[in-house]
Amino acid sequence: GVKLLLHGLCSNTTVKSLDLKGNNLRAMGAEALGKLLRQNKSIRSLTLEWNSLGMWEEGFSFFCQGLRANSFLQRLDLRNNQINHQGAGELAMALTQNTSLQELDLRWNNVGLLGGRALLNCLHSNKTLKRLELAGNNVPGDILKAVEQALDHNQDREAILSEAQNRVSILSKEVLSLKDEKNKQFMDLMDTVDKQKEEKARSEKLSAARVSQLQEALDEQYSIMNSLKTKLQMTEAALALSEQKVHNLGELLNAMKQEQKCVAECHFRELQQQKQESADREGRLLQDLSAASEKNLLLRNQVDELERKCKVQQDQLLQVKQDLTNTTAELKLRAVEAEERLEAEKKRFKQSLEDIESLRVKEVDRMRQQMETGERSMHSRIQRLEAIRVSLEEELSQVKAAALAERGQAEEELMKARSQARLEEQQRLEHLKEKLRQMTESRDEAQNCCLKQKEMVAEAQAKAKQLSLYADGLRRRLDELQQDLDNKEEEKVTELNKVKVELQEQIGHLEAERAAQDGLREKIAALERQLRALSSNHREALLDKEGEISLLLEKLRTKEAEISRVREEEAQRASFLQNAIMAYVQGSPLGTHSSRK
Repeated sequence: GVKLLLHGLCSNTTVKSLDLKGNNLRAMGAEALGKLLRQNKSIRSLTLEWNSLGMWEEGFSFFCQGLRANSFLQRLDLRNNQINHQGAGELAMALTQNTSLQELDLRWNNVGLLGGRALLNCLHSNKTLKRLELAGNNVPGDILKAVEQALDHNQDREAILSEAQNRVSILSKEVLSLKDEKNKQFMDLMDTVDKQKEEKARSEKLSAARVSQLQEALDEQYSIMNSLKTKLQMTEAALALSEQKVHNLGELLNAMKQEQKCVAECHFRELQQQKQESADREGRLLQDLSAASEKNLLLRNQVDELERKCKVQQDQLLQVKQDLTNTTAELKLRAVEAEERLEAEKKRFKQSLEDIESLRVKEVDRMRQQMETGERSMHSRIQRLEAIRVSLEEELSQVKAAALAERGQAEEELMKARSQARLEEQQRLEHLKEKLRQMTESRDEAQNCCLKQKEMVAEAQAKAKQLSLYADGLRRRLDELQQDLDNKEEEKVTELNKVKVELQEQIGHLEAERAAQDGLREKIAALERQLRALSSNHREALLDKEGEISLLLEKLRTKEAEISRVREEEAQRASFLQNAIMAYVQGSPLGTHSSRK
C-alpha cells in the first residue's frame, strides 16, 4: 500500500508535508521513498518516525541515494529507526551533495562514535543544514559540541548570505534609481536643446529686424542718390537754357549779317588783322580741347582702375565668404562629432551597467555555491570598472582638448575675419570718398570750361558786328565745338550714371555681406553656447559616475572586510575542532591502545 501511495505522489505538485510515522515500512517502502525523493519537487517536510528503516541496509542506501538527488526537501524526521553507524555514513554521503535540507532529526537511534564522526565530516562540505538532533545515539559530547559549532557556522553563513542578498537587492535598486536619474538628465538635455532652438528662432527674428533696419538705411541712401539725380537734372536744364540762349544769339547774328555786309568792305583790313587774332584764339581753343580730352582719358583710366580694384575686393569678399562657410561647416561637423561621441559614451556606459548587473546576478549565484569564486568575480569587476573609468577619463580629456583647440582656432579665425572686413570696409569707404571728390572736381572743371566758352561766345557776338564775312566760319566752328561739348557732357553724364550704379551695387553687396557676417556671428555664438552646455552636462555626468564608482568601491571594501572576518572565524573554528578532535582521540581508549602498540 505504501508503494502505491508513494508512486502516486511522485507526480504530485501540491502536497508539501508527508507524515508516515509508525507504518512499519520495510525495504520496498524505503526504495519507494528513494524514488519519491528523486522525482517529487513539492514535498518540503517528511516524517518517518518509528519505521525501523535502518534494519534494511539496501533499502536505506536506496533512500539515501534519493535524498542525495533531491533538492527541495527541507525537513526530515528519522527518529527511532534503528540507524547504525553504517546508515549514518550513508546519510553523511548523501548530505555532502544535498543543498536543500535544513533540519534533520536522528534522535533515539544507534549512530555511535563512527556515525557521529561521519556526520561531523559531512558538515564541512554541507553549508545548508541548520539543525541536527543526535540525542540518544551514544555520540560523545565533544563530537556533539563540534556538530553544534558546525551548525552555528552554517547559520552564520546563511545570515551572511542573506545580508549579501539584501545588499545586492539594495545595489540593484540603486542602479535602477541611477538609471532613472540618467534618463531624467537626458530629458533635461533634450529640453535644453529645445530651448536653444527657441533662442535660435529669436536670434533669427532679431537678425530679420536688423536686416529691415539696414534696408531702411539703404532706402535713405537711395533717397540721397535721387536728390543728387535731381540736382544733375537741374544742371542739365540750366545747360538747355544756355543752349537756347545760344540759338537766340545765332538768330541775332543772322539779322546782323545784312547790316555787316555794308560795313564789310570798310573793315576788310581790320578783318585781316582780326583773322590772325582769331587764328591764335583757335589755337588756344584747340589746346583747351586737347587738355579736356586728356583729362577725360585720365578720368577713364581712373574709372578702369577703380573697377579693377572693386573686382579684386569682390574676389577677396568671396574668398572671405568661402572661408567663413568652411569654418561654419567645420564647426558644425565638430559639434556633430562631439554629440556622436557623447552618444557613444552613453551607450558604452549603459552597456557597462548592463554587464555589471549581469555580473552581480552571477556573483549572487556563485556566492550561494562558493564564497571564493565570488571574491574573484568581485576583483574582476573592480578591475573592469577601473579600466572603464580610466578609458572614460582619457576620452573626456581628449574631447576637452579637441573642443578647446577648435574653439581657439574658431576665435582666431573670427578675429582675423573681423579685422579684415573692417579694413576692407574702411578702404572701400576711402576709395568711394576719393571717387566722389574726383567727380566733384571734374564737374567743377566742366562748369568752368562752360563758363569760359560762354564768355568767348559773348566776345564773339560783340565783335560780330565788325566781322561780317568771317562770322559764318566762326559760327560753324562754335557749333562744332558746342556739339563736341554736348557729346562730352553726355559721355560724362553716362559715366556718372555708370559710376553711381556701380557704387549702389557695391553698397548693396557690402550690406548683404554685413548681414551674412552678422548671421554667421550669431550662429557661431549659438554653437559656442551649445558646446559650453554640453561640456557642463558631460562634466556633471562624469562627476556622478565617479561618485557611484566610489560608493561601489566602498561597498566592495566592506564586503571584503566581512569575508576576511568570516574566513578568520572559520579558521579559528576549524583549529578549535582539530584541537578538540586531537584531544578526544588522545583521551579515548582507542588512542591509548594505539599508543601502547
